[in-house]
Amino acid sequence: MQERRKIRTLIVDDSAMVRKILSIGLGQDPEIEVIGTAADANMAMQYLARSKPDVITLDLEMPNMDGLTFLRSFMKADPIPTVVISSQTQRSAQATVDALAAGAVDVIAKPRMELGGGLNDMMASIVQRVKVAAGAQVRRTVTPARPPVRPQTPRPAAGSAPARLPDWMIAIGASTGGVQALTAVLQSLPADCPPVVIVQHMPEGFTASFAKRLNQMGPLRVKEAEDGDVLENGLVLLAPGGPKHMTVVKKVGRHQVRLIDGPEVCFSRPSVDVLFHSVAQVAEGRVSSAILTGMGKDGAEGQLAIRNSGGRTVAQDEASCVVFGMPSAAYQIGAPEALVPLDDVSSWLMNSCSRIPVGDRLESYRV
Repeated sequence: MQERRKIRTLIVDDSAMVRKILSIGLGQDPEIEVIGTAADANMAMQYLARSKPDVITLDLEMPNMDGLTFLRSFMKADPIPTVVISSQTQRSAQATVDALAAGAVDVIAKPRMELGGGLNDMMASIVQRVKVAAGAQVRRTVTPARPPVRPQTPRPAAGSAPARLPDWMIAIGASTGGVQALTAVLQSLPADCPPVVIVQHMPEGFTASFAKRLNQMGPLRVKEAEDGDVLENGLVLLAPGGPKHMTVVKKVGRHQVRLIDGPEVCFSRPSVDVLFHSVAQVAEGRVSSAILTGMGKDGAEGQLAIRNSGGRTVAQDEASCVVFGMPSAAYQIGAPEALVPLDDVSSWLMNSCSRIPVGDRLESYRV
């Protein structure tokens, strides 16, 4: 039997200590070969001129050319699956979200020596992410330095909650590749769309920057969810990365967000499954849900619960996914009504909210 080729990985980081940690940790896995390390983007470019790696791990804050500029340069010409290794500062978080929008596959918090025994767990996660990235479908991309700002329509003031429940809600789950996918979906939703609740797998400290970025890109008001937030038409609530799950509850005639403690579900916290199960319980069938690109199976069982409760369900199709893991897992248990190209997800959601037929074009995707 022919031996499987190792995943050739290039490490780009200006910290000699981080380069050493990553080299040792990745190199110990029999499926990964570290072909080199680079202290800056110029050195990395020299490696790329000689040999194309399967995966790049990339720091963003580096001397001379920053990592984001370097990423954009090769994603335009010859895309390479890239995992961003980022420190959890506000500046780094903003740059990391821009990098994910520019085509980076995933983001991992930079390992720290003071983690002690936790360093082994972090390296195990990094190894897993590199392996997933190696199989990701990355495409040439041209991303502006700043997100385009669309003309704003008047938005309701924060906290001006309606006196009654909205007639419908939208729930979305995403992971690897989700920054680009969610951006595409939310940009296509109208200003008066039903309230949207989202779990996007992302480390703690990065979701606030992602919500801010999305908020600048269209008529929808987008914010990182806080405990007690009320669901309102035209409002998007993004689950904060970190130690709590996000759920939706009904209280005093309103739907509200609750951030709750609990163990990881499908290796994730916040978990799409936890959000979807809560929505299935309180929405009484007046909900449309979507599972977008991502690794693993988080959200599959929860979306099936939504479908069984009378809600509408869709998942992104394989051809448009960066990683087809989450949509595939949902499809295998019969959770989505349809597998739909990313460009059609927002139309499917809005049509399903209106209880009107999805249309001839979208009907063809029904599974």
